[in-house]
Amino acid sequence: MSALLSAEELTRELDRIGEERYHHRHPFHALMHEGKLSRGQLQAWALNRYYYQSRIPIKDAFIVARSTDADFRRAWRKRIVDHDGDGKDAGGIARWLALAEATGLTREQVASERQVLPAVRFAVDSYLDLVQRGTMIEAVASSLTELFAGKLIALRLDRMREHYPWMENGLSYFQKRLTQAPEDSQFALQWVIEHAQSRAQQEQACHALRAKCDILWAQLDAIHFAYVEPGWPPPGAFQMRAEGQA
Repeated sequence: MSALLSAEELTRELDRIGEERYHHRHPFHALMHEGKLSRGQLQAWALNRYYYQSRIPIKDAFIVARSTDADFRRAWRKRIVDHDGDGKDAGGIARWLALAEATGLTREQVASERQVLPAVRFAVDSYLDLVQRGTMIEAVASSLTELFAGKLIALRLDRMREHYPWMENGLSYFQKRLTQAPEDSQFALQWVIEHAQSRAQQEQACHALRAKCDILWAQLDAIHFAYVEPGWPPPGAFQMRAEGQA
């Protein structure tokens, strides 16, 4: 095992992993940003991605429950409120449902989770397993994909407004995340830097980030396979209507 990385070296390694493995490079996102997805394909994405969105506050609750540090718990539980809402703000999950409705889906159809692809369900559940069974370093570091989300979200907002103007009423989720994600990611990064006190723990953090990138990539792989190429959604999963079909 090589020497302990400095804070700057660890940050550079995490950045390198994100640049190489984050799902901003996935072909499905390329199609989305080029305006080449149909309404049905966007519906399939919104419906399946909801399963991931709905598990984020559960993931964060697991992390809060594992910590004995009250200051950490106070800081981290903000993430749960951001997604579940607080009675004044509806929260990220409600905003994602609004996005799905903007594509033409019903709220009940999406929230029921009945039509989620099995591979998407498996990938998201593996994320919860990582957070529960890994070390605390791994649990926190797995959230560091947020370091790379800002650029992708900004690009997505621009391209969706350009290519899919009919989705404008559903874009508030991304607008909110433009400010939430950088704040959350900087707190998590600083925590990892301070608490990864051995090279082995630093390697755990890097491993967790790679694993989370793989999980995000796997979700898009499943959606692309089912709804783009070759276009084979399994029985029970969401089925796209033909273009122009009511």
